[in-house]
Amino acid sequence: MSRVCEICGKGPSSGNVIVRKGSPKYKGGIGLHTTGISKRRFLPNLRTVRVMDAGGNMKRICICARCLKSGKAGK
Repeated sequence: MSRVCEICGKGPSSGNVIVRKGSPKYKGGIGLHTTGISKRRFLPNLRTVRVMDAGGNMKRICICARCLKSGKAGK
């Protein structure tokens, strides 16, 4: 199963995990220092719902929570 919304096409995106040490300057420290950066994935919030297709049959599709909330898939 691919992690893609079948209505809007939203899929995984990439980003970074940034690890910092130290105390911030506004709290009286000498500032934050970056000690490590590693890659990570942001996955969409997918839900499996049953919808009626054009022929009147029930079908299961994976849609994101935003499409479900906005009513783009008639249940």
